[in-house]
Amino acid sequence: MVDFLIVGAGISGLLVARELLAEGASVCLIDRGQSGKEASWAGGGIVSPLYPWRYCDAVTALASQAQSVYPELTTQLLAETGIDPEYRACGLLMLETHDRQQALDWSQRHKRDIRAWGENEIYARESALASGSRNAMWMPSVANVRNPRLLQALRASVLGSAAAELREHCEFVSLVTTGSEVIGAHVNNAGQLRQVQAGRIIVTAGAWAGQLIAAMSSADTVEIEPVKGEMLLYRTERPLLRSIVLGAGRYLIPREDNLILVGSTLEYCGFDKASTKSARLSLSASAVSLLPALQDAELVAQWAGLRPGSPGGVPFIGKIHGLDNVYVNAGHFRNGLVLAPASARLLVDIILGRKPDIDPSPYDPAVLRQSSSFGS
Repeated sequence: MVDFLIVGAGISGLLVARELLAEGASVCLIDRGQSGKEASWAGGGIVSPLYPWRYCDAVTALASQAQSVYPELTTQLLAETGIDPEYRACGLLMLETHDRQQALDWSQRHKRDIRAWGENEIYARESALASGSRNAMWMPSVANVRNPRLLQALRASVLGSAAAELREHCEFVSLVTTGSEVIGAHVNNAGQLRQVQAGRIIVTAGAWAGQLIAAMSSADTVEIEPVKGEMLLYRTERPLLRSIVLGAGRYLIPREDNLILVGSTLEYCGFDKASTKSARLSLSASAVSLLPALQDAELVAQWAGLRPGSPGGVPFIGKIHGLDNVYVNAGHFRNGLVLAPASARLLVDIILGRKPDIDPSPYDPAVLRQSSSFGS
């Protein structure tokens, strides 16, 4: 028997496991596919919400804490595993924003460095951008990570503990109960029905979390639905960008090996994550309109991932009401990687009865269920 069964081994599951292992607990992670190969892998790795002043305070609180944690976290992971997550504070340049005063007011309120730039500053920073940008908001401290490498490092860190087990291609089937007490789960492990006994169960299954919790309990639900995001990857002959650039809702992310990521679409099409020609053409047009040199660059790859959409982008973090020892940490929408270190820490604080740094009430599944809907 393990102390915790964690259902979903993406960035949220791995970080929750790492936090619990540090407290001396034993964990078993299961994943219906490969660890860290869903939304955590598919995103761009920007360590900030896009247009952060447009989010509610609940998202800002998690983002602020996570951004302060990332430098130390990635340094620790490199030292532990030898895998560099490539945390780089390259800055975020947001072109032609219409709500500049709102951004500046937000920056003062939350003590975040945002600067209003004009044409001279824009092109002094990024000379290869398409001409015509007259204003921008510049956040110099925003970083990005190479999210596939971050996930590799987290996986290696967790599995470096003798108290951790990871079962891939292992799908949750049903709870195992004794009376009203949950004592584990039935799982389908490579076609074999098995039982995992656990003191507590944590659902960190991203876009699939809503379905899983609905199967576990009729007393509580979480509004999580899949939202597809498609990405492109270009290779250039020389570095073209120094910063992350955001324009008209699309972004360009420079990597250190002359790669540029382009993202992303926002598609409501269920659990279909097939890449499409229409998305490729749309993303390519956006990329070239921002950075004309990409017209002649090599298109290396296109892929898609399923974000866990939630009302207002506020994640569900806490106990599933009606089940004594089942918890959830899911529904981060477009900010899974951004918020993951803070949401993992908050959940572990709740589970262990520690006083959290962040008020947990805005993320309580019961509170969110009563106050939110996708149409709001």
